[in-house]
Amino acid sequence: MVRYALAIFTSAFLLFGVQPLAGRYALPWYGGTPAVWTACMLFFQAVLLAGYAYAHAVASRLRPRAQAFVHLGLLMVALGALAARASWTGSPLAPGDGWRPVDEHLPVLRLMGMLAATLGLPFFVLSTTGPLLQSWFARARPERSPYVLYALSNAGSLLALLGYPFLVEPWVGRGAQAWGWAVGFVVFVLCVLACARDLLRRAPATNVPEAPPEAPPEAPTDASMAPARPGVGRTLTWLALSTCASVLLLATTNKLSQDVAAGPFLWVMPLAVYLVTFILAFSRESFYARTPYSVGLIASVVLVTYAHKEGPALGLGWQVLFHASALFTGAMVCHGELYLRRPAPRYLSAFYLWVSVGGVLGGVFVNLVAPALFNTYWEHPLALAACCAVAFVGLMRGPKEETPTARTQRLLRGAMLVGVAVHLPVLVATDLERVRFAARNFFGVVRVLELSPEDPKQHQYALRHGAITHGWQYIRPERRNIPTAYYTKDTGLGLALAEQRRWRQALGLPTHLRVGMLGLGVGNSATLMAAGDDVRFYEINPVIIDLARGKGGFFSTLKDTPAHVEVVEGDARISLEQELEHGSNQFDVLALDVFSSDAIPVHLLTQEAVALYLRHLAPHGVLALHISNQHLDLVPISLAHARAHGLTAALVALDSEGDAVSSAWMLLSPDKEFFGSSTFHAGRARVRRLVLRGEPEYVWTDERSSVLQALRPRAQGRAGADPNVTDAPPEAPSLPVQPRVEPSAP
Repeated sequence: MVRYALAIFTSAFLLFGVQPLAGRYALPWYGGTPAVWTACMLFFQAVLLAGYAYAHAVASRLRPRAQAFVHLGLLMVALGALAARASWTGSPLAPGDGWRPVDEHLPVLRLMGMLAATLGLPFFVLSTTGPLLQSWFARARPERSPYVLYALSNAGSLLALLGYPFLVEPWVGRGAQAWGWAVGFVVFVLCVLACARDLLRRAPATNVPEAPPEAPPEAPTDASMAPARPGVGRTLTWLALSTCASVLLLATTNKLSQDVAAGPFLWVMPLAVYLVTFILAFSRESFYARTPYSVGLIASVVLVTYAHKEGPALGLGWQVLFHASALFTGAMVCHGELYLRRPAPRYLSAFYLWVSVGGVLGGVFVNLVAPALFNTYWEHPLALAACCAVAFVGLMRGPKEETPTARTQRLLRGAMLVGVAVHLPVLVATDLERVRFAARNFFGVVRVLELSPEDPKQHQYALRHGAITHGWQYIRPERRNIPTAYYTKDTGLGLALAEQRRWRQALGLPTHLRVGMLGLGVGNSATLMAAGDDVRFYEINPVIIDLARGKGGFFSTLKDTPAHVEVVEGDARISLEQELEHGSNQFDVLALDVFSSDAIPVHLLTQEAVALYLRHLAPHGVLALHISNQHLDLVPISLAHARAHGLTAALVALDSEGDAVSSAWMLLSPDKEFFGSSTFHAGRARVRRLVLRGEPEYVWTDERSSVLQALRPRAQGRAGADPNVTDAPPEAPSLPVQPRVEPSAP
């Protein structure tokens, strides 16, 4: 038993442990968008299905000796491929630079191709282990039950999922993780070799009926579970229930990731909840009861509706809790009904295959079908509504002998299920009444809203990415070029531009600036530019580029600005790396404002990314980081980068007033006297020069970064309230007597 337990536990641990690591490798090349993880999940589900099909075919059609030799041959091929990749590329799992996207065409398929090339074969081998080795154990040790191995498999999966964001990601770099995983794969191969040796010694030479792979611990014994072959209707029911649960899982992950950050911390929670429901529902029939779970589903959908109304202001903790409860109850209803409709034991391997097919169909729907059908994330409310429908159908199957009171209560619960199932989609549809344009692609949902039509002065079009407004423009001609949102003259970006112009003018230098902007929005930052300025925007989402350039007639800032404007499409970091091959851009101000909804592309805030930005700055250029965020405190990270590169840092905070929205900008300058002038003390912005006290607790790098480290407690309040952050010693206001080095001509 021990050798089988080790092999199955190790395979499950490696199978789920590599998934967030693979997503981390993919994120920087695809804009840090939440869709990266759902695309990865589609690949994992598809390979898992292929592994189940292989295990079913091998276990049912080959004799034990043939099974052992065929599978051992596959193991050796996978191990050889892993070793060859490590030898050629220096890492067993890291994708080479050849997989970097050269454009944004078909990113899902390109991402899946990258995963297939880097870990496809080892992942496939791992996915076959649970069902196949349980079958081997049943053949080699027919006197013992194999079902305890199912529990070990689930324990390994959960341990890997829950351990990664808390124990691995914050402390171990990607490269070390990849090598550790490869060592684990070697251990797994040795365990399977031991199992194969046991099978060859003990199993009979001819086939015996196989044990159902990953079967529930208690096989059905009631007469209602007839051994007849399941029909088409029953098979379609399996497909529908497993597909519904899969769609809910991926839609919930998308919903959470777009509002915080795409990364393992918010990837594994929904997957762990989903796995727990599968474990509970398939452990024994008594773990699922229709009445309590239907009531729980009603309450959860009500909470999700409340979270939808409140938006990010509700707080990360409550949002995660409400969505996790809805995922748990919804998936539990689907998996519980699925278990109640399980076939006789002899058909369980086919049953698991169809359940896996449903998981893949859910991934296909979220990744490929939904973006083509919907211009917003409709799959989330629709999946919850479908779960309510499943619970409703189950409730309508009341017992034959039922009291009138019990019947009334059951019908009342059914009516409540119908109510909440209809209300959430209606609420989402109501939100769309103000929408004048909506588009969805791999990088998220972008909408243009018409606001305040009853007030000509405030009548405006606003760009909303996910749940966050990313700028607006007034409709009246005389107000169209007013700086708004996070880009007014009193914000950190406005002050940085003003100070650069001030010292140039004081020293008799030309006041035109060369500015780089990572993130475009509606292009409202262009209202701060003047004639002669040269502005280059970097934007990954082609829909936003089209809107900022005037598509639909909503926004005209890029056309109206007197500055020369250039827009570079693609991931900003990749674009800057490519441009560096031809020389530095010599930006006087380089601004980073790249949130997708309220989520942060972490790869644009790592130490290596900041080093790249500094290489593109002019000798006295300023790096402006927009760090406004509902959930994360990015001040310590910014200050750690400032210390690493010898920069002076100042936090510029501004409250909402008039056309300005509450914002926080961190300005990093190589000149200590930069923040001493009246530019930073004459307006209404709060300007604080900050430094870290002692060594930084953490630093984000390409190899190691975790949003878990930057989570802001609800009670912490304003940015910069971290006890390790303190005000820098004051610098006397001064104007340089000697001219600074004049930036070279672009």
